[in-house]
Amino acid sequence: MTTIGFIYPDHAAEDDYPLAEQLLGGMAVDEGDIRLAVEHIYGTDKHAVAELLDLGSEARLADGAALLAKHEPAAVIWACTSGSFVYGWEGARDQADRLAAVAGVPASSTSFAFVHAARALDVKRVAVAASYPDDIARLFVEFLRAGGIEVVSMASADIVTAAEVGAMSPEAVVELAVSHDHPDAQAVLVPDTAMRTLGEINAVEAALGKPVLTANQVTVWEGLRLTGRQRLVRSLGALFRHLPDGSA
Repeated sequence: MTTIGFIYPDHAAEDDYPLAEQLLGGMAVDEGDIRLAVEHIYGTDKHAVAELLDLGSEARLADGAALLAKHEPAAVIWACTSGSFVYGWEGARDQADRLAAVAGVPASSTSFAFVHAARALDVKRVAVAASYPDDIARLFVEFLRAGGIEVVSMASADIVTAAEVGAMSPEAVVELAVSHDHPDAQAVLVPDTAMRTLGEINAVEAALGKPVLTANQVTVWEGLRLTGRQRLVRSLGALFRHLPDGSA
């Protein structure tokens, strides 16, 4: 059994993780099961800089790591995009390093997961379809650029709280992603872990004719990457249809 631990802020779309665990079951590249353990930390769910800096603080993430310790995870992921990229590239790296130190295992965050996933698919130019307010969405664009990814277009839906994002219908999720594509983009990125997306990825990709990378999707993938347990899962989009050795 390999357990991957996720620190998830408040409550919104955390049910994407048991769904991912179910979809990963029985599709193993190697022997053994994978468990996705989710523990919650709490703060305001407002998408604003000061609140996000507090949410992703060292003390709060240490609390999350302590909650995950009973699961004995092989890796820990801070499952919050805005609560990591708001620190900037170097700040988010320090955040992940400090989380790894307190957890005693490799650690990362959803922001880095987006960059690593884009690189894995050889995607260099993207469109961003963000649910955030504009100022927060622009910080994500800056983070991607620091990671060597060109953002050819960015749209922000100006939704202030994670709870509002979590209440979006499947149709609204698909519409957000599909309507904010750009002809020069090799993929569309949907960055909020508060949005339920795992059930809609194939529909979005079919409409776009290109990969879509969503927050909870890349967060799960990042945990598998850190533990060397990547799997082929047809229902989770292009990212999960290729392994590091190029097999499909």
